[in-house]
Amino acid sequence: MERLPTPAGQQADIPDASPAPARTATATISEQGIVTGWSEGARELLGYTPTQIVGHPAARLLADDTGEQARRKTAGRERFSGQVALLHRDGHRLPRNLLAHRRTPQDSRPAEWLVVTAVAASPRTPDSQALREWVFSQSPCILAVFDPDLRLVTANTGMESALLLPEEQMRGLRLPEITPGPASEEAETKMRRALETGQTQHMQAYLHPTGVSTQRGWSTSLTPLKDPGGTVRAVCLAAHHRQQEHLARQRMLLLNDAGARIGTTSDTQRTVQELTDIAVPRLADFAAVDLLDTPRRGSEPTRLPATGPITMHRTATHTAPDNPHNHAAPNDPNGHDDPHSHATPDSHTGHDSHDAPGAPPASPPAAGEKILYPALSPVAQCLAQGHGALYEADDPALTRWAAQDPTAAWIREQKAHSVMVVPLRAHGTTLGVALFTRSRRPEPFEADDLWLAEELTAQTAVHLHNAHRHAREHTTTMTLQRSLLPQTLPDQGALDIATRYLPAGSKAGVGGDWFDVIPLSGARVALVVGDVVGHGIRASATMGRVRTAVRTLADVDLPPDELLTYLDDLVIHLAADEGGGAEGTTETAAGIGTTCLYAVYDPVTRHCTIARAGHPPPAAVTPDGTVRFLNVPAGPPLGLGGLPFETYETQLPEGTLLALYTDGLLQTRDHDIDEGLDTMFQALARPAHNLDTVCDRILTTMLTHRPDDDIALLIARTRALNTHQTATFSLPSDPAIVAQARQHTTTQLTTWHLDDTTTYTTELIVSELVTNAIRYGHPPIQLRLIHHNHTLTTEVSDTSNTTPHMRRARTYDEGGRGLLLIAQLAQRWGTRHTPTGKTVWTEQTLTPN
Repeated sequence: MERLPTPAGQQADIPDASPAPARTATATISEQGIVTGWSEGARELLGYTPTQIVGHPAARLLADDTGEQARRKTAGRERFSGQVALLHRDGHRLPRNLLAHRRTPQDSRPAEWLVVTAVAASPRTPDSQALREWVFSQSPCILAVFDPDLRLVTANTGMESALLLPEEQMRGLRLPEITPGPASEEAETKMRRALETGQTQHMQAYLHPTGVSTQRGWSTSLTPLKDPGGTVRAVCLAAHHRQQEHLARQRMLLLNDAGARIGTTSDTQRTVQELTDIAVPRLADFAAVDLLDTPRRGSEPTRLPATGPITMHRTATHTAPDNPHNHAAPNDPNGHDDPHSHATPDSHTGHDSHDAPGAPPASPPAAGEKILYPALSPVAQCLAQGHGALYEADDPALTRWAAQDPTAAWIREQKAHSVMVVPLRAHGTTLGVALFTRSRRPEPFEADDLWLAEELTAQTAVHLHNAHRHAREHTTTMTLQRSLLPQTLPDQGALDIATRYLPAGSKAGVGGDWFDVIPLSGARVALVVGDVVGHGIRASATMGRVRTAVRTLADVDLPPDELLTYLDDLVIHLAADEGGGAEGTTETAAGIGTTCLYAVYDPVTRHCTIARAGHPPPAAVTPDGTVRFLNVPAGPPLGLGGLPFETYETQLPEGTLLALYTDGLLQTRDHDIDEGLDTMFQALARPAHNLDTVCDRILTTMLTHRPDDDIALLIARTRALNTHQTATFSLPSDPAIVAQARQHTTTQLTTWHLDDTTTYTTELIVSELVTNAIRYGHPPIQLRLIHHNHTLTTEVSDTSNTTPHMRRARTYDEGGRGLLLIAQLAQRWGTRHTPTGKTVWTEQTLTPN
């Protein structure tokens, strides 16, 4: 027999030959007790081949009722362990310890039991006594045994290494004699208590050559050792080095803190600075982040080049304040360390400290500087590989980089003995790199530190990616929103108008507020202000659809209440098409809850008609300075359906100021709505000739910061057409009156000094419109001419509700060509209905003289 030495100098017997390896007998049994699987180990154990036993009841493998007892014990359980008497194929009985697991497949297959037992082989290990001796001697824990007099009997290699003493020199001594100190006295007191009570005692202690300390996290147990009769014969001291557990806990705490401290804003520089701030000094003595580029707001980040050197921008740095290798900034005459260690732009970055005698030591590139990393540098290599790497001071790659690249000279100058390079990657895109170094603390970075750094950079990269995405989405939404708003105000003479649109400053993004100015027939103008619920692209797109619908309905010259009724139906249809709000969002489906105010002003009569759907009422300032709300009935928001909208009609003096706005102007965090209304009234009451001044005054007075919701503001000052700009003629329903209508037209246009071409064209238009009114309408018939803003409007009204339609007359038709002729002669034409009938109108654009 060969003898193996034990750590205690003893010998243990081991077999000379290498026996066959042990096997595991495995079988699967269905819930009904049928064997469904059979391994080679099972065949070797019980003698059955798979074809002889698979498909048969498992009961035939049992020698007595122990199997039935096992079956009862497994009822309702997921695992069974115990001894069962098995029956070999040749009939002899085999008691075996079985372990059975109930397995439930992920698919629809039925559950089954996996039964295993070991098939013993020849012994391959030393006897248990030798193993116990080896465990005691070679355990990574500190182990020592003290007799009833509390004197050391034996100690393992862990105890010898911790105290730097061999067992022979410690044997027979008490712990306070081996390593003096209060903690040793406390340990001996607890050992005596263990001897007296027979119960294990615990304490925190750290053993080192100069004494026992309680300041480091070693978990120490003092366990009484008892003989078979229960008498305490000795005490075992066992100390477990918990430094790794402590480091793991600190890493988890750091990672948890990072989740709360990194990514507090959408600002890129702030986010990467938060990474360096949390990494120093808890992970590294110095940290820096370089980004491939600092993209403009809303633009895509720069892509990593496929080959060649990489240009990056130093974005954030942080150096431990008590780092002995820190250098004062060039502009700090007192030499005080800057905790963030941001070098000034005129630092000596890029110049080796050995270039000139007396040159200052190389310092890291400052935030904002451009850095060129060579293709073979560790940074470029890590970025190409897509994962982080550790480098020690003597690593050839790091040494070569520091020697050849002036950018890395500071690593050598600051005596950084350990470096980590970690890419910032998110969703398959490389955004930059993070550098971590240690020069003050002696321990180098290890694999767990690299894992922690990769977790920190991954969190940061995700925040950066989300910030870029949010910025792009915000820019896209802003572009869409602004493209859907009026780019220029239409040329009209009824109102002086000024507008403002202010997007929300919150993370919710741009909303769906809008305004519009729509010229109508008869020199009238429609004013619209609305607010689509929600924020983002969806709200902006819905706003565009609703605004388009308003313009379409306005072209039909619908009264405000009817227009809102049709708009309400449209929003209901949009909601039905989308089928409700988007999952996981709080947005209302397709604009349900949208508010809108629609007002029509007629400069001829100074008459204003207004209706609103859930929108704040407009404010009016009369020429005498009186400010009031127009008492417009409050209709329901759009998309609810079932409730009517009502109109409010009033006559406004010329020069009246109208203020239309969305609720974001009043719902600010600084004051309540009543305060906001008072402030707005005061701003409106102050006289101002320029409407832009009024808009700016309202916004600056009511807002102290970017609003939480979008704001659309429209300020209009009314004008009135004087009697010299309009001419009205009442006509009898007689075909002979057509010539007289032409004569009235010629006389009026001559008074307005319009040219002969305009007069001739207008005569033709009047002839057709008056003829149609006489032929198809009902008296009374009225002709009205309006000359305003380089436009000539011709209107013929009657009391019938029939609407003329343009069609192409066939060859032998006697009629049907009048409206086609009008469409060719006029710039625009149309029909609007009134409570007493209809008006057919045309507009001609006049060339200024």
